[in-house]
Amino acid sequence: MKVSVNWLRELVDVKLSVDELSRVLTMGGLEVEEVTPVAASFDKIVVAHVKSVAPHPNADKLRVTEVDAGTGTTLQIVCGAPNVAAGQKVPCALIGAKLPLEDGKVLEIKAAKLRGTESNGMLCSARELGLSQDHAGLLVLPDDAPVGQDIRTYLDLDDVYLTLKLTPNRGDALSMLGIARDVAALTGSALRPPKAEPAPVAIDAKRSIRITDGKACGAYNGRVIKGIDAKAATPGWMVRRLERAGLRSISPLVDITNYVMLERGQPMHAFDDAKLKGGIDVRFMRAGERVKLLNDQEVDYRPSLLAITDDSGPVALGGVMGGHATMVGDATTDVFFESAFFDPEAVQGKAKALQLTSDAAYRYERGVDFAGSRSALERATALTLEICGGKAGPVTEALGELPKRSAVRVRPDRVRLLLGYAVADDEMVRILERLSCKVQKEGAAMQVTPPSWRFDLAIEEDFVEEIARVRGYDHVPATPPRASVPMLRTREGARDRFALRHIAADLGYQEVINYSFVPAEWEREFAGNEKPVRLANPIASTMDVMRTSLVGGLVASLAANLNRGEERARLFEIGRCFDRDEASVEAQPERLAALAYGLREPEQWGWGANAGRVDFFDAKGDLEALAGSVALEFEPGTHPACHPGRCAVVKAGGRVIGFVGELHPRLQQKHDLPFAPVLFEVLAGALLEAPATRFGGVSRMPVVRRDLAVTVPENVAVGTLLGAVRGSLPAFVTEVEVFDQYRGKGVEPGRKSLAFRILMQDTDRTLTDTEVEVVVASIRDQLVQQFKAQPRT
Repeated sequence: MKVSVNWLRELVDVKLSVDELSRVLTMGGLEVEEVTPVAASFDKIVVAHVKSVAPHPNADKLRVTEVDAGTGTTLQIVCGAPNVAAGQKVPCALIGAKLPLEDGKVLEIKAAKLRGTESNGMLCSARELGLSQDHAGLLVLPDDAPVGQDIRTYLDLDDVYLTLKLTPNRGDALSMLGIARDVAALTGSALRPPKAEPAPVAIDAKRSIRITDGKACGAYNGRVIKGIDAKAATPGWMVRRLERAGLRSISPLVDITNYVMLERGQPMHAFDDAKLKGGIDVRFMRAGERVKLLNDQEVDYRPSLLAITDDSGPVALGGVMGGHATMVGDATTDVFFESAFFDPEAVQGKAKALQLTSDAAYRYERGVDFAGSRSALERATALTLEICGGKAGPVTEALGELPKRSAVRVRPDRVRLLLGYAVADDEMVRILERLSCKVQKEGAAMQVTPPSWRFDLAIEEDFVEEIARVRGYDHVPATPPRASVPMLRTREGARDRFALRHIAADLGYQEVINYSFVPAEWEREFAGNEKPVRLANPIASTMDVMRTSLVGGLVASLAANLNRGEERARLFEIGRCFDRDEASVEAQPERLAALAYGLREPEQWGWGANAGRVDFFDAKGDLEALAGSVALEFEPGTHPACHPGRCAVVKAGGRVIGFVGELHPRLQQKHDLPFAPVLFEVLAGALLEAPATRFGGVSRMPVVRRDLAVTVPENVAVGTLLGAVRGSLPAFVTEVEVFDQYRGKGVEPGRKSLAFRILMQDTDRTLTDTEVEVVVASIRDQLVQQFKAQPRT
């Protein structure tokens, strides 16, 4: 949004300098991105009248002119512009004038001789004044330009325009009147809104209006003006204001509608009344209908497009763009003006869907003043009668469903609580009334009704923001925060995610962070999930579902590292996954996954002794290191991402928390991995709830060790044996572990030999042989009875 400061000063009586005004606007939420003078600094350039033009005696492309510049004497000036002609009004730089050049230098005008002919000044183009890049000829001024007047005054060149960066919720600030209202509220200056007196009705001509879809169109005002001169020249002041706002002057009728839009924020449209057939109906498009827009784009039927129609069908798209068939032109003598309110929801996204840009849609999408459409029509009528002549008919109005402005309860105590500093009740009332809100006291609270142009004020917090904004953010006291921070109780033994990250890093793993959006193919391959949570608007076609496993991202990260020459990788990730049951807390479990690939140890001198690649047991050992004191159980199992015979289910506390295994050969081949990595994935929360650490004294008594060897059926898991044995031992038994496993000669087929290490130690006394043998015997008996073990000798 570009704002002319001089135009703004006409609408609000503000005495601030441009820099001060820019600061007020920025601090008030309307950020000023750029301050740009309309023209560079120059002087002694006036309006001049070219009295005569004659050929130069010594140059074919030069002309000798006689110019009246209001100095009392006629000036002879040599000019090379091809469009110079007698009778023109043009800018003239007098002797002593200084013109800025593009390279930063200054050109001073002096009396000179050009090809032997005296020249006492210079006639100027728009480029030489810094107004545009047009250097094809002189800047020809209107015939009524006063001779001798300073060109800066005549063209209003001492103006500055501000480029504002507006937030999407401030649709009311997309007009000069909207900016003026905010400046008046921020500074307390008097607002001088442009007048819109009802135009005299001179004819009975009118066109009937009906609103079929009242929810989409809240109000539609129309007026016929007959006998206009569509070829009349748009006044220079209007052309300049349009150009400084970034719009191009097209024709007087179009310029008037654009000017009213800039001035009041109300988009308008001008139809050639002679091209309309019958009454106007505002409704959604019907099947088979189409309309050609002003930009020559043809739009076929879409049920969500609101159309302005006559008896022949759609002639415009409501709130978006007018139609080509009814556009005004030089031959137009009768015009039908439209000034309407379209509901933002009916317009939002329509211009984008049609791949076009529209100033009208940009404003309607954000909300325009639904109470100002009638006054905007009167303003456009007055300008048309002034510029193009003609006679106006009565205003025809139809109403649909207009937005309701409900009062919002605002509590001063709540305002002060949210702001964090004191604001008097009376000051709140004054601020809200300066914003054109209606305020009514109701006990300790206020009932505040926002004005018709503020669609962003709907809840109590909105008005709290307005009070803070208008009162000034620079008035917020710099009070250091004060708060008590009690020490939280933490269960002993509990760990956090940073502890897991540190342990993983100590084990040689590097953390990766992958997108939660993954291809649906990954979910099928790595998680066996045929119905993942799909995204309504994915950021890429290959990231269309939410992940339920971290494995796919780790494998992709491994492949990327291998493609860049890495031969050994240790990767882990802690992140949320998203199961199908979206209503459950468990639908977003946090998981920890890790992947190991390559040699067990980095290559080094003498590395042959450690040349083995990582296998299932390396991953299992790393997982147990991460678990710490959390007891894990491993059982043979399957997982879609793992090799069928090299995978185990991981349990903690009797419930399944994940898996560990080797990547499936099919996935290894698909992702071009020379060797299969080993990996695991578990619920992160299961590793955080570790039992509290127990401390004991260091015993001076000797440790007693006994070894026990038994054979058991092949299908009996070692973890099951250890779990059963450890649960029924006296306190002085400090360790029971399996240290050897054997299959082969001396062991029956279908059985395996396990060797247990049993350590016993008491803190106060030396254990007797009898006590030791009783423990060993009880373990042997339990294994025999419960697991069909057979002692080995």
